[in-house]
Amino acid sequence: MTRLTLLMFCCLLMFTACRERGLTLDDLPTPITPSVRGTEIVLTENAPPPNFGTVSFPNIDDRLLELSGWRYTVDMEFDGVFAQVDRRVYGRATADVQYNQIASARRVVFKTEGDLLGLQEPEQYEAVQLGQDNFLVERGACLSNADEFARAATQIGAGSLVGGVNVASASGQPQQRVNDEDVWRYAVNFDQLNLPQLTLNPDSQILAFNGELWVAPEHDATIRYYMTIDVENALVFTNLLTTALPVTGRLIIRYDLHDIGELPNISVPFGC
Repeated sequence: MTRLTLLMFCCLLMFTACRERGLTLDDLPTPITPSVRGTEIVLTENAPPPNFGTVSFPNIDDRLLELSGWRYTVDMEFDGVFAQVDRRVYGRATADVQYNQIASARRVVFKTEGDLLGLQEPEQYEAVQLGQDNFLVERGACLSNADEFARAATQIGAGSLVGGVNVASASGQPQQRVNDEDVWRYAVNFDQLNLPQLTLNPDSQILAFNGELWVAPEHDATIRYYMTIDVENALVFTNLLTTALPVTGRLIIRYDLHDIGELPNISVPFGC
């Protein structure tokens, strides 16, 4: 075979290969569903900062002690009936917590009310930690010789009341401003919730659920955590009661973090 013939043969092979490319399935580009492509674009455009595609706050107030100062409010409310006797029942627990890292100070105002908690009248206590000193005011009186109980009372937190979320993924919604912080919303699945005040038994049902989780990556903190849960034949406020009866109704959880970086003025409670 002469050099000219060989050159012509090689050109023919190249031409043939070019003409056949694209005629087999392996040569064709992978198709993409328009809806999938649209979802990818939305998630990319509205993605939170790196390393915050998923978050974990098993206790919703996790990592707050790393911040210099803040205040948060917690509200947990149930309205429904006792499942076994169909009698109306109500219960509510709220907490207002302030923290000053520089002064090693913390203040907790905790309130409870409702027959579900065994109360005929609302109750409140105020607990204050100032360095190594702890104070507790209950029913308007400062308790003496109750340092251990006062210390425990100052450490009550949102996590022990309303729990948190084990894992949540970014929802793809645009960044928003909540409580004066830049936040992203995360999708919450019920099976990823940590709910210390809700106990389900084999006969329990979750009739409806809606949740919101808003996180500020700048502070690695949850700014807002809202849950609405319709339950049937479940135990509520289980960690606040010595005994509990199954109930059916609506459980509402509200948590809001405010004033990050501000140092609240926490002092000895009045009367102590």
